[in-house]
Amino acid sequence: MELNKGFIYIPKNANKNKVKYLCIAAHQDDVEIMAYHGILKGWFSKKYSFSAVVTCDGAGSARTGEFKDYTDEMMKKVRIKEQQEASEIGKYHSLYMLNYTSAEVKNKDDDNVINDYINIIKQLRPEVIYTHNLLDKHPTHLGVVIKVIKALRKLDKKYHPKKVLGCEVWRDLDWVDDDLKYVLDVSKKPKLAKDILNVYKSQIVGGKRYDLATIGRRYANATYAASHSVDKAKMVNFAIDLTPLINSINLDIKQYALSYIDKFYQDVKNQLTELI
Repeated sequence: MELNKGFIYIPKNANKNKVKYLCIAAHQDDVEIMAYHGILKGWFSKKYSFSAVVTCDGAGSARTGEFKDYTDEMMKKVRIKEQQEASEIGKYHSLYMLNYTSAEVKNKDDDNVINDYINIIKQLRPEVIYTHNLLDKHPTHLGVVIKVIKALRKLDKKYHPKKVLGCEVWRDLDWVDDDLKYVLDVSKKPKLAKDILNVYKSQIVGGKRYDLATIGRRYANATYAASHSVDKAKMVNFAIDLTPLINSINLDIKQYALSYIDKFYQDVKNQLTELI
């Protein structure tokens, strides 16, 4: 399969079983932050595997310390190598590095990213797709999830996954109504979780402690998930269900996202009304 401007990397110790779990992410390390649930599923399964798509080239990464004088071209090479190392540690089936700029991802008139997504999904035919959520505050993340939805809407239903999950990166989803959010237990293999985050030295040394923040968020999510019961898991990621947007192409993407905020607003309003 040919990609518009990217390449496919196959880890040396790849899980060669059928891909059931696929993450489509914006940047290097987004996969390991938001889709550890899928990584674990592929790790423990004897029948299925996990694959990842990284859409952007990594040129815009924050940098300081030993990386402060790196050019964008130098950073792209570092970020590619780090993502490949993470795929080796996680035993991914495959890694698709698409090498788009953030501007291309955010360009609503650019269909090249969408076409790559279509070709990858048709080839792998995953049952579960993890991607960014529509409430994320990073514009490039929003560009990715919107293009994922558009790609799936263009595909014949026989290629549709059973579930599309919008996961948290640049905005927590703990505020989403309990009836509307997916709770993804990521308690297993905590050392693996740390190992695949710690490969991103360009970020950690560069002043962004995603390793500590990601693990800390998972512990916090688990503890603060319910106020009147003991923890059901040690570490948790949250996600929202994007599948309705695939099953119904007439469902407005923006209104669907805002419906979560509307529900939150009503919940807060109702609780305060009862007590004031």
